[in-house]
Amino acid sequence: MNEPALAPVDPSTLARRFEAVRAATLALIAPLEPEDMQVQSMADVSPTKWHLGHTTWFFETFVLEPRPEHRPFHPRFREIFNSYYQQVGDRHPRPDRGLLTRPRLREVLEYREHVESQLAGILHRDPESLGERALSLVELGLHHEQQHQELMLMDIKHVLGSNPLDPRYRPERAPDPSTPAPLHWHRVDGGLVEIGHDGRGFGYDNEFPRHRAWVEDVEIASRPVTNRELLEFVEDGGYLEPTLWLADAWDHMQNHDPWSAPMYWERRDGRWMQFTLHGLEPLRLDEPATHLSYYEADAFARWTGYRLPTEDEWENIAHDLPVEGNFADDGRWHPRAYTGDSADSENRPVQMFGDVWEWTQSHYSPYPGFRAPAGAVGEYNGKFMANQFVLRGGCWATPKDHVRATYRNFFHPWTRWHFGGVRLVRDV
Repeated sequence: MNEPALAPVDPSTLARRFEAVRAATLALIAPLEPEDMQVQSMADVSPTKWHLGHTTWFFETFVLEPRPEHRPFHPRFREIFNSYYQQVGDRHPRPDRGLLTRPRLREVLEYREHVESQLAGILHRDPESLGERALSLVELGLHHEQQHQELMLMDIKHVLGSNPLDPRYRPERAPDPSTPAPLHWHRVDGGLVEIGHDGRGFGYDNEFPRHRAWVEDVEIASRPVTNRELLEFVEDGGYLEPTLWLADAWDHMQNHDPWSAPMYWERRDGRWMQFTLHGLEPLRLDEPATHLSYYEADAFARWTGYRLPTEDEWENIAHDLPVEGNFADDGRWHPRAYTGDSADSENRPVQMFGDVWEWTQSHYSPYPGFRAPAGAVGEYNGKFMANQFVLRGGCWATPKDHVRATYRNFFHPWTRWHFGGVRLVRDV
């Protein structure tokens, strides 16, 4: 059986792509101060400094370290910047990453430059000397770094959002002029469909193997749920009504997080506000709602009388749609209201990609016939296939060339610092 996550790559384009992805990461830290990049505001958040080190560690550990001439930049970095790879060795505890005041930021940037120059030199001079497996690991490492670019934005937003000064990451671009997009329902015929990656281009191991699945006929909402619609749920007492919530969700709210509104929402002087990477702003009602946990997405769907799609339903609907929307490349730093032709949303679902990840009701589980790749990289996805739910479609913080209809993101159902949103379906 092939190792899909380690599929063959074109070495002639790898050097250019390597430099572009690495440069995009550095561009994300340009607005930050060194103090911003040290903070760990909760256990799930990693300091920006750690992300810079870990994405470099990936290339050093999996690509450069097996080469006979390699000498480690620092022998303890192998432990400090290891995330969860048991087969690689010891790991610094995740909740304690913010305690690592050393190495200094400048040392992490030196580490980054050191590893980058070594690998870029090989990719420019003689990429084939790395061998097929190492070249595939470089490609995997680039997609891994793009994942961490999104994680960096999630995490720095939580860091800044925990500060009573409401600091902003970037100045805001003027919002696009828009009018509220009316909600339409689009029928999608079900039947026996093929789900999963078809082998053309890069795919993570959890997108394989392609397989058949049965889906029923459904009608899907033309766009994601907006802040306006979610505000109706909030003001109708949705967060106070136990019959709308799964038992585990209600227990979580009573004993762990007493939620009363989506994350980053707050009332000030009788007005709903939302913390964004542009700072604290009035809640924009026509933007896609974001920072929702699975628990909240499910409760809202129950309140409407509809439901969340399964991931098979979502992929069956999205596989023929163009991958277009609001992505990290656009530099808007927040979901935006739909500004396209209203006729488009009357004819097909819009915003299936970009803006907000869309929760599905599917548990994150292996596809039939799934097998993780050999070695430590087999720990990348497969070991997390329990107690999590799948999201689809990417978001505004996802690089556009990192998204595809088969991409499976996953989080625990109580998490909401990531950019999760909702699209409803109803049974025919």
